[in-house]
Amino acid sequence: MLSFQSSKNLLSLTEDLLVRIYELLAAESDRKSFRLVCREFRRIDTLTRRHLRVIRIEFLPILLRKYPRLQSLDLSACPRIDDGVVSLLLTRVGPGSNSPILGHWAWGLKSLVLSRATGLRFSGLEMLARACPCLESVDVSYCCGFGDREAAALSSAVGLRELNMDKCLQLTDVGLAKIAVGCSKLEKLSLKWCMEMTDLGIDLLCKKCVDLKYLDVSYLKVTNESLHSIASLLKLEVLGLMACPLIDDVGLHFIERGCPSLKVIDVSRCEGVSSSGLIFVVRGHRNLLELKAGYCLSELSTALLHQMKNLNHLEVIRIDGARISETSFQVISANCKSLVEIGLSKCLGVTNMGIMRLVSACINLRVLNLTCCHSITDAAISAIAYSCRSLVCLKVESCNMITEKGLCQLGSFCLLLEEIDLTDCCGVNDKGLEYLSRCSELSCLKLGLCTNISNKGLSYIGFNCLKIHELDLYRCTGIGDDGLEALSNGCKKLRKLNLSYCNEVSDRGLGYIGRLEELSDLEMRALHKITGVGLEAVAVGCKRLADLDMKHCEKVGDSGFWALAYYSKNLRQINLSYCGISDMALCMVMGNLSRLQEAKLVHLSNCTVEGVELALRACCVRIKKVKLFAPLRFMLSSEILEILHARGCIIRWD
Repeated sequence: MLSFQSSKNLLSLTEDLLVRIYELLAAESDRKSFRLVCREFRRIDTLTRRHLRVIRIEFLPILLRKYPRLQSLDLSACPRIDDGVVSLLLTRVGPGSNSPILGHWAWGLKSLVLSRATGLRFSGLEMLARACPCLESVDVSYCCGFGDREAAALSSAVGLRELNMDKCLQLTDVGLAKIAVGCSKLEKLSLKWCMEMTDLGIDLLCKKCVDLKYLDVSYLKVTNESLHSIASLLKLEVLGLMACPLIDDVGLHFIERGCPSLKVIDVSRCEGVSSSGLIFVVRGHRNLLELKAGYCLSELSTALLHQMKNLNHLEVIRIDGARISETSFQVISANCKSLVEIGLSKCLGVTNMGIMRLVSACINLRVLNLTCCHSITDAAISAIAYSCRSLVCLKVESCNMITEKGLCQLGSFCLLLEEIDLTDCCGVNDKGLEYLSRCSELSCLKLGLCTNISNKGLSYIGFNCLKIHELDLYRCTGIGDDGLEALSNGCKKLRKLNLSYCNEVSDRGLGYIGRLEELSDLEMRALHKITGVGLEAVAVGCKRLADLDMKHCEKVGDSGFWALAYYSKNLRQINLSYCGISDMALCMVMGNLSRLQEAKLVHLSNCTVEGVELALRACCVRIKKVKLFAPLRFMLSSEILEILHARGCIIRWD
């Protein structure tokens, strides 16, 4: 408790000084603590807050009335928002509001995130676009039903500079033309998975939006003609072409002679691209910063290596899946000394000597991906640790010859390490984790299929790596309740945890998991020792839980599911397949979890057809994706299937 004198001193601070203090608080948890101090601090929060991410749509009117000076509004966690809600918000904010200025919260809004807002359509988007005169950035990604009418509505936001329309599956060239004509100031546009797009739409876009600096057309069936159009964009800096099957070396030849400002290009998984096409790109852009060509090259050719000698500013290179020689590593290290990231996942020919040559000169390396480079041993890891002291991310999945010796070197020299993937590295043991725990900045640790680690090793992580927010223990059969106790005592910031097939975990272990208040993603498949008691502990303690996978947890009874329905209000995805849940409990879970968007309900042996149908009716307004037991296709009523389909729900049968 603050003393009276301390409280008096705090309240004597001027408003300007309090605002400056508030703006220095980067973490949301710190800002929450700030506004809970007193009324004056809460008033400062109200005046100063510029960004708002809404978790529960029912609180949206109150929040918009409370924070009228927002510049950024994120509604991606509110998929139920629709045209009617938007109309209400722009007409009157909150019940009983007598404000003569309607929808004033929208006036200063610059950024709006509507990702996955599948209930929103043309009318709501048009209202938003007209009500927000300062709007510069809009994200409608994964709104799969969005098409040309919605694009036309967005085109009225004439000041738009950034637009993300990834996976707007109904969008065609007509809609893109509306955007291009209406939003000529666009600088950043992402169209990934907009499968109806053709060369015609891209050509018009490039003619109208000449200020584009970022363009992503990954996964589209555009041809080299689109690259001919894109080459005319003089200000383009970032170009995404990932998995475009109709693009080849001829198209990249156009890029060689165009896009003079190009800094980043991604042609990963473009089957028609070879070393010759990349030579065109490299030859025409000596100031390239990032070259991403994963899984499109059969080998790193000598001719391409010769051209890469001129890329003195290159910072990122990804050549995953290519065959590479030791001399290639030497050329790269000798000429590309600015590299901070290298992707060599599943590359053939990667050896200890090659890695040693590479890292001897690339001392600024921060990210290194050696996934499935099976020849790598402790010698290469030691060289990496000694040379790359700034390393923050290392991926060595399935590098089976790495042992505690290599981890000892990482723990001694790579003290800035934040992420390491040791999945399926069977040489990792408790001693290795003890060495690795010296990396106190570690935030992501993947140990799936590391069967030689036990509670003792996990305790080292729990005691020393307090910043961990993601931990994967998939099929780590030596991990049990004692290890989870150490984890819960130290790793309070853990948000994502995978305990699937850790057979020794019981209700006591889940009790410790319930202490992790920030946990949002939990996988616990096939934990045969847990019951409703353990699930209840998780539901009560982990209020932020959004994704829960408990497939094959057969011994969990209805008491656990009742607790889940009552406490886990933030759940968005759940997998209950092969669980022993009853009809009544299933209806409670599906009906009470108001934010639930995706559910997997395969082979629920204790549920009847009528129970499953009733549960689907309880959630049909909001559910977006559901996976059901295949025979139910012929047992459920046509009415419920039609209702789900009409509301845009994707049904998958297993």
